[in-house]
Amino acid sequence: MTSLRDALRDLPDAVFADVLESDDAYLLVLDLPGASEATVDAAVDGSRLRVEARREKDVPADFEYVEEERSLFLDVELPLPPGVTGAGASGSIDRGVLELELPKAEAAPETEIPIDG
Repeated sequence: MTSLRDALRDLPDAVFADVLESDDAYLLVLDLPGASEATVDAAVDGSRLRVEARREKDVPADFEYVEEERSLFLDVELPLPPGVTGAGASGSIDRGVLELELPKAEAAPETEIPIDG
């Protein structure tokens, strides 16, 4: 679990994350403002969690950027705690808050995680 906490510290400043634990699973909560079900992909590959997210920004026709600091894309790989598998993993996103529930079990091959809106 320490490696996951350390990796979360390296996320961009605009991405906030919480890790919760129960007897059966971990719950990873990521704030991804502007991201939606259609713009988020998550997968477990062995002992790594991969999360890709993007946001779309609408710029009014009469305006152009003077300064742009809000990232458009997040692509991270996070180490999973020992004994976590993608089998049975689930995810949901609501108003830019992504929740991934990762069951504790033996390692499994790469597994796509469905994201519900």
